Amino acid sequence: MKKRPFVAGNWKMNMTVPMTRAWFEEWLRLSPGPEDAEMVVCPPYTSLWEAARRSTGTGIWLGAQNLYWEEAGAFTGEVSGPMLADAGCRYVIIGHSERRQYFGETEATVQKRIAAAIRAGLRPIVCVGETLPQREAGQTLEVIQAQLEGGLSGFTGETIGGFIFAYEPVWAIGTGRTATPEQAQEVHQAVRGRLAQKIGKPAAGCVIILYGGSVKPSNAYDLFRKPDIDGFLVGGASLEAAPFAEIVKESIRAYYKEVN
Repeated sequence: MKKRPFVAGNWKMNMTVPMTRAWFEEWLRLSPGPEDAEMVVCPPYTSLWEAARRSTGTGIWLGAQNLYWEEAGAFTGEVSGPMLADAGCRYVIIGHSERRQYFGETEATVQKRIAAAIRAGLRPIVCVGETLPQREAGQTLEVIQAQLEGGLSGFTGETIGGFIFAYEPVWAIGTGRTATPEQAQEVHQAVRGRLAQKIGKPAAGCVIILYGGSVKPSNAYDLFRKPDIDGFLVGGASLEAAPFAEIVKESIRAYYKEVN
Protein backbone atom coordinates (compact mmCIF):
# COMPACT_ATOMS: atom_id res chain seq x y z
CA MET A 1 0.00 0.00 0.00
CA LYS A 2 1.13 3.53 -0.74
CA LYS A 3 2.88 5.11 2.26
CA ARG A 4 1.58 8.21 4.01
CA PRO A 5 3.27 11.30 2.50
CA PHE A 6 6.56 12.52 3.97
CA VAL A 7 7.38 16.13 3.07
CA ALA A 8 10.51 17.89 4.30
CA GLY A 9 11.53 21.50 3.72
CA ASN A 10 15.21 22.39 3.36
CA TRP A 11 15.57 26.12 4.05
CA LYS A 12 19.28 26.10 3.16
CA MET A 13 21.09 29.37 4.06
CA ASN A 14 17.89 31.34 4.44
CA MET A 15 15.47 32.46 7.17
CA THR A 16 16.42 34.63 10.13
CA VAL A 17 14.78 34.16 13.52
CA PRO A 18 12.02 36.75 12.80
CA MET A 19 11.38 35.11 9.42
CA THR A 20 11.16 31.71 11.09
CA ARG A 21 8.66 33.08 13.60
CA ALA A 22 6.55 34.55 10.79
CA TRP A 23 6.69 31.29 8.84
CA PHE A 24 5.22 29.30 11.70
CA GLU A 25 2.58 31.94 12.38
CA GLU A 26 1.44 31.58 8.77
CA TRP A 27 1.70 27.78 8.93
CA LEU A 28 -0.78 27.64 11.80
CA ARG A 29 -3.41 29.20 9.52
CA LEU A 30 -2.71 26.89 6.59
CA SER A 31 -1.47 23.52 7.73
CA PRO A 32 -3.17 20.21 6.99
CA GLY A 33 -3.78 17.77 9.83
CA PRO A 34 -0.60 16.07 11.09
CA GLU A 35 -2.36 12.69 10.92
CA ASP A 36 -2.37 12.89 7.11
CA ALA A 37 1.35 13.40 6.48
CA GLU A 38 4.77 13.41 8.11
CA MET A 39 6.16 16.95 7.88
CA VAL A 40 9.67 18.22 8.60
CA VAL A 41 11.46 21.56 8.28
CA CYS A 42 15.23 21.93 8.29
CA PRO A 43 16.17 25.51 9.23
CA PRO A 44 19.71 26.95 9.43
CA TYR A 45 21.42 26.36 12.76
CA THR A 46 20.73 29.91 13.97
CA SER A 47 16.97 29.41 13.67
CA LEU A 48 16.73 25.91 15.16
CA TRP A 49 15.85 27.12 18.63
CA GLU A 50 13.06 29.39 17.40
CA ALA A 51 11.75 26.68 15.08
CA ALA A 52 11.73 24.18 17.96
CA ARG A 53 9.66 26.61 20.05
CA ARG A 54 7.25 27.44 17.27
CA SER A 55 6.79 23.91 15.93
CA THR A 56 5.35 22.53 19.17
CA GLY A 57 1.83 21.33 18.49
CA THR A 58 1.97 22.08 14.75
CA GLY A 59 2.61 18.55 13.52
CA ILE A 60 6.01 19.56 12.14
CA TRP A 61 9.20 17.78 13.17
CA LEU A 62 12.57 19.49 13.16
CA GLY A 63 15.60 18.54 11.09
CA ALA A 64 19.08 19.91 10.48
CA GLN A 65 20.88 20.43 7.18
CA ASN A 66 24.17 18.75 8.09
CA LEU A 67 26.26 17.54 11.02
CA TYR A 68 29.88 16.73 11.81
CA TRP A 69 30.95 13.18 12.55
CA GLU A 70 32.67 13.85 15.86
CA GLU A 71 30.62 14.43 19.01
CA ALA A 72 32.85 17.17 20.46
CA GLY A 73 36.31 18.65 20.13
CA ALA A 74 38.45 21.28 18.47
CA PHE A 75 36.44 21.54 15.24
CA THR A 76 35.73 25.24 14.87
CA GLY A 77 32.51 26.02 13.05
CA GLU A 78 31.11 22.48 13.15
CA VAL A 79 27.94 21.21 14.86
CA SER A 80 27.62 17.69 16.27
CA GLY A 81 24.79 15.20 16.40
CA PRO A 82 24.27 15.51 20.17
CA MET A 83 24.03 19.31 19.76
CA LEU A 84 21.34 18.91 17.10
CA ALA A 85 19.39 16.45 19.22
CA ASP A 86 19.65 18.86 22.15
CA ALA A 87 18.26 21.63 19.92
CA GLY A 88 15.17 19.51 19.19
CA CYS A 89 16.10 17.86 15.90
CA ARG A 90 14.76 14.46 14.96
CA TYR A 91 16.13 14.31 11.40
CA VAL A 92 19.27 15.46 9.58
CA ILE A 93 20.02 15.85 5.87
CA ILE A 94 23.26 14.17 4.81
CA GLY A 95 25.09 14.27 1.48
CA HIS A 96 23.08 17.01 -0.18
CA SER A 97 24.45 17.83 -3.65
CA GLU A 98 25.39 21.34 -2.53
CA ARG A 99 27.51 19.84 0.24
CA ARG A 100 29.13 17.54 -2.32
CA GLN A 101 29.64 20.33 -4.87
CA TYR A 102 30.80 23.21 -2.67
CA PHE A 103 32.22 21.60 0.46
CA GLY A 104 33.96 18.45 -0.72
CA GLU A 105 31.48 15.91 0.60
CA THR A 106 32.37 12.37 -0.49
CA GLU A 107 30.86 8.93 -0.06
CA ALA A 108 33.33 8.35 2.79
CA THR A 109 32.30 11.51 4.67
CA VAL A 110 28.62 10.76 4.00
CA GLN A 111 29.13 7.37 5.64
CA LYS A 112 30.78 8.96 8.69
CA ARG A 113 28.01 11.55 9.04
CA ILE A 114 25.33 8.87 8.81
CA ALA A 115 27.07 6.92 11.59
CA ALA A 116 27.23 10.07 13.72
CA ALA A 117 23.53 10.73 13.17
CA ILE A 118 22.63 7.22 14.28
CA ARG A 119 24.76 7.53 17.43
CA ALA A 120 22.92 10.76 18.29
CA GLY A 121 19.48 9.22 17.74
CA LEU A 122 18.83 11.26 14.58
CA ARG A 123 17.19 9.80 11.48
CA PRO A 124 19.31 10.52 8.38
CA ILE A 125 17.85 11.80 5.12
CA VAL A 126 20.50 10.56 2.70
CA CYS A 127 20.69 12.45 -0.62
CA VAL A 128 21.75 11.04 -3.97
CA GLY A 129 21.63 12.59 -7.43
CA GLU A 130 23.39 13.06 -10.75
CA THR A 131 24.60 16.16 -12.60
CA LEU A 132 23.32 17.17 -16.03
CA PRO A 133 26.47 15.92 -17.85
CA GLN A 134 26.13 12.57 -16.07
CA ARG A 135 22.48 12.27 -17.10
CA GLU A 136 23.23 13.25 -20.68
CA ALA A 137 25.99 10.62 -20.75
CA GLY A 138 23.53 7.96 -19.61
CA GLN A 139 25.31 7.51 -16.28
CA THR A 140 22.43 8.33 -13.91
CA LEU A 141 21.85 4.89 -12.44
CA GLU A 142 25.58 4.16 -12.25
CA VAL A 143 26.18 7.38 -10.30
CA ILE A 144 23.27 6.74 -7.94
CA GLN A 145 24.44 3.20 -7.24
CA ALA A 146 27.97 4.39 -6.47
CA GLN A 147 26.62 7.00 -4.05
CA LEU A 148 24.47 4.38 -2.33
CA GLU A 149 27.27 1.84 -2.09
CA GLY A 150 29.76 4.31 -0.65
CA GLY A 151 27.40 5.96 1.80
CA LEU A 152 25.84 2.75 3.12
CA SER A 153 29.03 0.76 3.51
CA GLY A 154 29.26 -0.99 6.86
CA PHE A 155 25.66 -0.55 8.01
CA THR A 156 23.39 -3.49 8.82
CA GLY A 157 20.15 -4.12 6.97
CA GLU A 158 18.12 -3.26 10.04
CA THR A 159 19.87 0.10 10.34
CA ILE A 160 19.53 0.92 6.63
CA GLY A 161 15.82 0.15 6.84
CA GLY A 162 15.40 3.19 9.10
CA PHE A 163 17.08 5.62 6.70
CA ILE A 164 15.20 8.04 4.47
CA PHE A 165 16.58 8.56 0.98
CA ALA A 166 16.14 11.60 -1.25
CA TYR A 167 16.76 11.54 -4.98
CA GLU A 168 17.70 15.05 -6.04
CA PRO A 169 18.88 15.41 -9.64
CA VAL A 170 21.48 18.17 -9.41
CA TRP A 171 20.30 19.66 -12.72
CA ALA A 172 16.82 20.22 -11.23
CA ILE A 173 17.78 21.87 -7.94
CA GLY A 174 16.88 25.54 -7.92
CA THR A 175 16.81 25.66 -11.72
CA GLY A 176 13.07 25.48 -12.28
CA ARG A 177 13.67 22.26 -14.22
CA THR A 178 12.00 19.20 -12.77
CA ALA A 179 12.48 15.56 -13.58
CA THR A 180 9.35 14.20 -15.19
CA PRO A 181 7.35 11.81 -13.02
CA GLU A 182 8.64 9.01 -15.24
CA GLN A 183 12.29 10.06 -14.88
CA ALA A 184 11.94 10.35 -11.11
CA GLN A 185 10.15 7.01 -10.85
CA GLU A 186 12.90 5.27 -12.83
CA VAL A 187 15.53 6.37 -10.33
CA HIS A 188 13.34 5.75 -7.28
CA GLN A 189 12.61 2.25 -8.54
CA ALA A 190 16.34 1.65 -9.03
CA VAL A 191 17.11 2.89 -5.52
CA ARG A 192 14.47 0.64 -4.01
CA GLY A 193 15.71 -2.27 -6.10
CA ARG A 194 19.27 -1.79 -4.87
CA LEU A 195 18.02 -1.56 -1.30
CA ALA A 196 16.08 -4.79 -1.82
CA GLN A 197 19.34 -6.52 -2.74
CA LYS A 198 20.93 -5.28 0.49
CA ILE A 199 18.09 -5.58 3.03
CA GLY A 200 15.43 -7.70 1.35
CA LYS A 201 12.37 -6.76 -0.69
CA PRO A 202 9.86 -6.42 2.21
CA ALA A 203 12.15 -4.09 4.17
CA ALA A 204 13.03 -2.07 1.06
CA GLY A 205 9.34 -1.63 0.35
CA CYS A 206 8.97 0.16 3.69
CA VAL A 207 11.85 2.60 3.14
CA ILE A 208 10.83 6.20 2.45
CA ILE A 209 12.32 7.60 -0.78
CA LEU A 210 11.76 11.30 -1.44
CA TYR A 211 12.06 13.33 -4.63
CA GLY A 212 13.70 16.76 -4.58
CA GLY A 213 14.37 19.20 -7.38
CA SER A 214 12.13 22.22 -8.07
CA VAL A 215 9.14 20.60 -6.38
CA LYS A 216 6.14 22.91 -6.29
CA PRO A 217 2.37 22.64 -5.77
CA SER A 218 1.76 22.29 -9.51
CA ASN A 219 3.84 19.11 -9.91
CA ALA A 220 3.58 17.45 -6.49
CA TYR A 221 0.38 15.52 -7.27
CA ASP A 222 1.67 13.83 -10.44
CA LEU A 223 5.04 13.03 -8.88
CA PHE A 224 3.55 11.54 -5.73
CA ARG A 225 1.27 9.22 -7.69
CA LYS A 226 4.29 7.27 -8.94
CA PRO A 227 4.59 4.03 -6.94
CA ASP A 228 8.10 4.53 -5.55
CA ILE A 229 7.86 8.24 -4.72
CA ASP A 230 6.93 8.60 -1.05
CA GLY A 231 7.18 12.36 -0.66
CA PHE A 232 9.44 15.31 -1.22
CA LEU A 233 12.51 17.18 -0.04
CA VAL A 234 11.49 20.74 -0.92
CA GLY A 235 13.92 23.62 -1.32
CA GLY A 236 12.81 27.08 -2.48
CA ALA A 237 9.10 26.34 -2.23
CA SER A 238 9.50 25.64 1.50
CA LEU A 239 10.69 29.18 2.31
CA GLU A 240 7.09 30.34 2.47
CA ALA A 241 4.50 28.42 4.44
CA ALA A 242 1.75 28.69 1.79
CA PRO A 243 3.43 26.78 -1.08
CA PHE A 244 4.89 24.26 1.35
CA ALA A 245 1.41 23.62 2.76
CA GLU A 246 0.05 23.25 -0.77
CA ILE A 247 2.70 20.66 -1.61
CA VAL A 248 1.71 18.72 1.50
CA LYS A 249 -1.97 18.96 0.57
CA GLU A 250 -1.34 17.85 -3.03
CA SER A 251 0.62 14.87 -1.70
CA ILE A 252 -2.24 13.95 0.62
CA ARG A 253 -4.72 14.27 -2.24
CA ALA A 254 -2.62 11.94 -4.40
CA TYR A 255 -2.22 9.51 -1.50
CA TYR A 256 -5.95 9.13 -0.95
CA LYS A 257 -6.45 8.76 -4.70
CA GLU A 258 -4.07 5.80 -4.62
CA VAL A 259 -5.37 4.03 -1.52
CA ASN A 260 -9.09 4.42 -2.23
